[in-house]
Amino acid sequence: METIELRGFQSDAIRDLNAAMAVRGSRDIIFKSPTGSGKTIVLTHFMSEYMKDNARMVFVWLTPGKGGLEEQSKAKMDLYCHNASTKNLADVMTGGFAAGDAVFINWEKLTKKGSNALKDSERTNFKEWVQKAFNEGLAFKVVVDESHQNFTEKADEIVELFRADKIIRASATPLEDPSALKVEVSEADVINAGLIKKLIQINPDFPSKITFKKGESQLGYLLERALEKREELRTAFAAKGSAVNPLILVQLPNSSDALLKDVEEWFAARQIDCEGGMFAVWLADRKDNLEGIVENNAKQVAVVIKQAVATGWDCPRAHILVKLRENMDERFEIQTIGRIRRMPEACHYEDDLLDSCYLYTFDEKFTEGVRNSLGNKALDARRLFIRAELKKFKLIKEQRTMVSDTRDPVVALKAVGKHLSGKYKLDSDCAANQKKMETAGYLFKDDIWRHTQSGEATSLEEMKNAAAFNDVAFSMAIDTHRHGRAFHHEVGEIGLACGLQYEEARTIILRIFGEGGDKKECILSLPPKKLYAFVINNERKLKEDFTEAMAEELDLREASGRVSEKEFHIPHEWICTYNGKAKVQTSSEKNAYKDYPMSVAPRSTGEVSFEKWCEKTSAVDWVYRNGDKGDEYFSIVYEANSGKQKLFYPDYIVSIKGEVWVIEVKGGFNTSGESENIDIYAPKKAEAMKAYCAKHKLRGAFVCKDESEDELFAFENGFSEDVDDPGWKPIDMLFPNH
Repeated sequence: METIELRGFQSDAIRDLNAAMAVRGSRDIIFKSPTGSGKTIVLTHFMSEYMKDNARMVFVWLTPGKGGLEEQSKAKMDLYCHNASTKNLADVMTGGFAAGDAVFINWEKLTKKGSNALKDSERTNFKEWVQKAFNEGLAFKVVVDESHQNFTEKADEIVELFRADKIIRASATPLEDPSALKVEVSEADVINAGLIKKLIQINPDFPSKITFKKGESQLGYLLERALEKREELRTAFAAKGSAVNPLILVQLPNSSDALLKDVEEWFAARQIDCEGGMFAVWLADRKDNLEGIVENNAKQVAVVIKQAVATGWDCPRAHILVKLRENMDERFEIQTIGRIRRMPEACHYEDDLLDSCYLYTFDEKFTEGVRNSLGNKALDARRLFIRAELKKFKLIKEQRTMVSDTRDPVVALKAVGKHLSGKYKLDSDCAANQKKMETAGYLFKDDIWRHTQSGEATSLEEMKNAAAFNDVAFSMAIDTHRHGRAFHHEVGEIGLACGLQYEEARTIILRIFGEGGDKKECILSLPPKKLYAFVINNERKLKEDFTEAMAEELDLREASGRVSEKEFHIPHEWICTYNGKAKVQTSSEKNAYKDYPMSVAPRSTGEVSFEKWCEKTSAVDWVYRNGDKGDEYFSIVYEANSGKQKLFYPDYIVSIKGEVWVIEVKGGFNTSGESENIDIYAPKKAEAMKAYCAKHKLRGAFVCKDESEDELFAFENGFSEDVDDPGWKPIDMLFPNH
């Protein structure tokens, strides 16, 4: 048993958690605490102290993933909290719950397919142990650790089993909840306490332009910089009398192990390998030389990881991250940054070299990755789950049916050529065509060109600002053998984006852009090396243009006239965005999703008014807000003026006195009576809705707001842009509130 001295901000967090537990009428508590702040220490100490003053209760600590996070958390409570009564899932399945227990459970072990813990059997199952605890007068409080990860509808059902009046959702990057109490540890407080590093340095000392010579690689360049920095750090630690041996994390792309061999060979050439104990591998299907790696004086110099290791792994000597990517679409993930931010000896050295962590990457969009991971601060987000009584609700939705499910490569070739020629005003003059495409943003270089950034940030929030960093351009001579994999990958990605097989996309690219292509179709005539560079450098623009061409090609093809029908169910979970800064934060009582915030955004003013009307109208049983694209949402097929089939996603499905209505909300009428509708297809959609509702014995209406009367009006089985059309009726006349 060890004793740990809590830092000031940790004691404050425990105090604030206790205060939040005492607030009546608010079940959920969000505990936001940066990686490296001792979140587990805070929570386990809080639990231990809370149970001393509250008899007949049990804390259940739920964690996600395969990393054994629940066992790590249990071990910390055993180590630091005197006389703690901790259990795991196996203990519960053997002997159940007892007053004063802190039970650590990986919720995915309960929700995964094939789990026996929830099944009926001769042995007492998990639900029965929970019920037995209730029968014995025990009450549960729940902690959901890393609450942002893998928290599904099934995980929510596990939480609901405990009927807890208080649920603490803990994460460094939680989904926000407007109805929850918030306890937050600031990143600045953790830095000031010396627990995490002061600076995040990204590609330090990179020149503004890097040119790779023959035989040089991005991989070698990044690893060389990282190893040099490690030696610099090791020397500085030794000068301070510290035995800390800085560790390099090399993160491979999530989707491939292809770079592992190259990384191993690079380090082995420098006498850093598994056999000598200096190199480690931590992948799902391979774990080499990991014993003792978290100790500050451990021998390992570098460890290869993937994203899976990010959750809950605590290795304070990890100081440098090398983020590798195999292809341009590999998304930058922020979570692993937290693994290199801890201070190895829980204090600052007042030395910028040692008080910084280091990221080396050729990722040109890492700031975008940080924004995606931390969330858009303009709008908050939270995960919602469907109300139990609507899980079995279903309708028939319509989908567009084409003549053929496969594309004709010959037609696709003509479509791409026609689209490019029209968009960029191209003709048979290849040299002139190149200049036109270059002016439009295409890159024509003999080498492969990429961009990354260099600079430093004091926080993860600051990393989101791309303007804070310097641009670094790097190039390498094209090698058709070495870059062949990248070329074929990009061709495949272009094809995938627009529904073409790899061979079809490759043929089109060769014939339209390649040297020796058909004179009628060729617009560039690039030799092989230049073609490779062109495709690799312009993958994003090519994907965009090919997709646009295929969309035009689809519209030119004649639809079968038939409509495909498919069963629709309201999605059981949904991540909504909302205005967390709104002064009034209430949850809907009528929405299909539990705890749906009435400040959901973005919404039109008409949608806001309609949802408020649903809330106050007793005749409304429930309302579902539909998505605007995607196979999981409700759709109706309509014909545009050209006769082409299109998909219409009505805004709402509403139950009014048990009768199902399909509702579309449109721009209303201004104070002068002029229509503010901007959808030219609204009349066509109204016709399609009328036919759909008649076929399926439902009712449908368009709804809009008349600003001159500040009232909502509804038009059943039609639509008009004339405010005086008798079809428009006050909404309460169409849907009586009694």
